[in-house]
Amino acid sequence: MNDFMTSVPVLLVLGAILIPVGVFAYLGIGERLLTLVSPRLRVNLRPWYWLSIPLVLAVVILVYPLLNTVYLAFTDAEGHGWVGWDNFAWSFGEAMRPVLRNNVLWLTIFPLGTLVLAMLAAVLFDRVKYEKLAVTLIVLPTAVSFTAGAVIWRQIYTYSPGNMEQRGLLNALWTLIPGAEPIAWLQTPILNTLALIFVAIWLGLGLSTLILSAAIKNVPTELVEAMRLDGAGEVRIFFQLTLPVIWPAVLVVVTHALIAGLKTFDIVYVMTNGNYETDVIANRMYSELFAANNLGHASAIAVLLLVCALPVVALNIRSSRMEEKV
Repeated sequence: MNDFMTSVPVLLVLGAILIPVGVFAYLGIGERLLTLVSPRLRVNLRPWYWLSIPLVLAVVILVYPLLNTVYLAFTDAEGHGWVGWDNFAWSFGEAMRPVLRNNVLWLTIFPLGTLVLAMLAAVLFDRVKYEKLAVTLIVLPTAVSFTAGAVIWRQIYTYSPGNMEQRGLLNALWTLIPGAEPIAWLQTPILNTLALIFVAIWLGLGLSTLILSAAIKNVPTELVEAMRLDGAGEVRIFFQLTLPVIWPAVLVVVTHALIAGLKTFDIVYVMTNGNYETDVIANRMYSELFAANNLGHASAIAVLLLVCALPVVALNIRSSRMEEKV
C-alpha cells in the first residue's frame, strides 16, 4: 500500500508530461502525412484528424459506459444472467412507487418554486436603488455546496421530542409561540420532502435570479415607457412585454431546475438518507448499487433517469435554436 501511495505522484508527473507530448507528436505526424495527399482531400481530412482524440475520449468516457449501463439494466444483480425487462418492471413496481411520487413532487414544486421566487426577486430588484446589495445577499447561498447546505439545514431542522431542549433553530423559534409543539420536520412524511425541496430552492435561487435579472435588463425601456403612456399597468407590461422577451432565460431556469430535481441526491442523502419516505430515484440508485449490490436495478434506474432527462434537454435545445432564427 505504501509503495502504491508513493508511486501515485510519480505517475501523475509522468502523465502530465507524456500525455501533452504524445498529443503533440500525434498531431505533428498527422500534419506531415496530410501533406502527402491532395489539397482538396487535406481540407476534408484535417478537421476529423484533429477531432479524432476528443472523439475517442468521448467514446471511452461517455458512449461505452452508456451502452454498458443499458446492457446491465437487462441483467441480474451480478450483471451476468439475462433477465429481460424484469428490472424495469421492478422500477415501476410497489417498492418504487413512493420514490417516484417523491420525484414527482421534486419535478413540480422545485422548478415552480425556483422560477416564481427568482422571477419575483429579479423584477423587484430591478426597481430598487440597492439592487447590487440585494442580489449579493440572495446569491450568497450559491457559494455553498449542496452538501454543505444540507448539513446546515439538517441542524436547523433538528427535532427533540417531548419537553427536551430544542437544539434546532427552527423548532427553537417555533416553540417560542405559546402552546406550540416542536415539529419533526425531517421525520414527518410529505412535510419532510417539502422541507428538503425548500433547501434546494434556497441553494439554487441565486443563480436563477441572476439569469432572469440579466434578461430583464435586456427588455427595451422605450417599449416599456410606450406601454405605460398607453395606460398599461405593470402586470400587463410584464405578461405582454417582459415575459415574452425573457422567455429563453425562463426556459434555461426551468430546464436547469427540472434536471436538478430529477437527479437530486446530495440533499436527500445527507439530511435523511431516504428514510421517513423521502427517498428519490438517484438516492435509490445509489442504495441499490452500493448497499444492495444489485447492478441490474441500479442500471435500470440510471437508464430511466437518462430517458426522463432527454426530453427536457431536447426541448431546451429546440427553443434555443428557434430563438437564434428569430
